[in-house]
Amino acid sequence: MTNEQNKNSLEATIEHVNLSASDPDKLAEQLCQLFNWKVRWSGASMDDGYTVHVGGASSYMAIYRNSKLVENHQRDHSTIHNLNHIGVVVDDLKRLRLRAVDLDLSPFNDRDYGPCRSFYCHLIDGLELEVIAYS
Repeated sequence: MTNEQNKNSLEATIEHVNLSASDPDKLAEQLCQLFNWKVRWSGASMDDGYTVHVGGASSYMAIYRNSKLVENHQRDHSTIHNLNHIGVVVDDLKRLRLRAVDLDLSPFNDRDYGPCRSFYCHLIDGLELEVIAYS
């Protein structure tokens, strides 16, 4: 890529996603067990809260809790700013599906479409996760 092409490139990468959870440590533990991720940092955060950063070397999830969090009872795909699911790409879908079963995550909706295959599972608080492998 030339310098001129590089200056005009608008490609971006998500570095982290920040979401609230009832138990950040439990969610981080589930993600570490499923994906072999690591807790990168944890500690006090805004509004007398607590945050755990969990992920790999180049991206992570910031999982946040404070004493004022409330359950959002309107969780569906028609709610603005609703987090429908998080997609995570893996190399070995079959092995990850077996690991999800071992962790009692009850994989569902196995899909094979176009260039990839995937399955879904729910983590704590009903957080929906799609695990994806590209051909």
